[in-house]
Amino acid sequence: MKRIVLTGGGTAGHVMPNLALIPELQRLGWEIHYIGSREGIEKELLSGTGLPYHAITTGKLRRYLSVKNFTDPFRVLGGLFQSILLLKKIRPRIVFAKGGFVSVPVVIAAWFNRIPVILHESDITPGLANRICSPFADLVCVSFPEAEKYFPAGKTVLTGNPIRRFLLSGSKTKALELCGFSPNRPVLLVTGGSLGAARINSLIRAILPQLKDFQVIHICGRGHLDPALEKTEGYRQFEFIGPELPHILAAADLCVSRAGANFLFELLALKKPALLIPLPKTASRGDQILNARSFAAQGFSMVLPEEEATEETLLERIRLIYRNRRQFVAKMRDYAGKDALSEVIKLITAKADSRSRVPRGPR
Repeated sequence: MKRIVLTGGGTAGHVMPNLALIPELQRLGWEIHYIGSREGIEKELLSGTGLPYHAITTGKLRRYLSVKNFTDPFRVLGGLFQSILLLKKIRPRIVFAKGGFVSVPVVIAAWFNRIPVILHESDITPGLANRICSPFADLVCVSFPEAEKYFPAGKTVLTGNPIRRFLLSGSKTKALELCGFSPNRPVLLVTGGSLGAARINSLIRAILPQLKDFQVIHICGRGHLDPALEKTEGYRQFEFIGPELPHILAAADLCVSRAGANFLFELLALKKPALLIPLPKTASRGDQILNARSFAAQGFSMVLPEEEATEETLLERIRLIYRNRRQFVAKMRDYAGKDALSEVIKLITAKADSRSRVPRGPR
């Protein structure tokens, strides 16, 4: 039986590449199990897949002083023993870990049980969890060439970031019908991520009167709808987008968004010019800033730091990127990157096959 364990969580970014892999692995006959936390976002996102979900105890490994730094190591240790027992029971050929602190005990448990591990890092700089996991991994896949220097050269592979195939099958016509929009005006898609972005929300709503040349689809995050704008012509707001996301992306002529790696590579695959407003260092470790700079340097997008984002600068950049949209699209079409989903599947298959030729047992 071709059996694989996927793990990763804490944020949607640590789950989406796994969701991209699942349909392809199922098509190839893999039995898939997922190990995640008891209450993390990964449990919610996996709920509709029908996969066996195994919850373990986990804690967060913090770089800053906190009382929980004294208790969470015991939770991580508990998760390690749970993972060891789970992997002995499931007996997978391989573990694919996407990051987040839930993956740490799973990866170490796999190493203990002599199960190959493939680790994936989406951002330019690895998070603490992947830094901890990398010595226990057989291979490390990275999305950006700039990330290779953070991992051992002998086991690091530039694959890109796997994206969900269904996102490539959207219908612009269906999105226009959903929003009540005209096919004769360009569509601006605005999104601040799964939780929304208060700064982006407030700025885009403030300049709506100046965006009459555009029709705006605004994914503002849960609890961030503005009832006063419900009947605004050429403007549709959503807390989040579910199955309609491929159609919404197909309709977009340009996008304003954060700079999470998963969404960036989705925009790249769909050839959508973007104005990126990355999370500032005050709200993150700075990974989105580096992601955005890399995409801008390759000519795929423009960057507007949140500290410089005003109504005037946002409006100016939106107009500028739209005027030069064909140049951005041309750069994205010239992108020589691999099909990340296919590359990762090939690596999983090859490493799992090598696993089947070695005896079982702890190292």
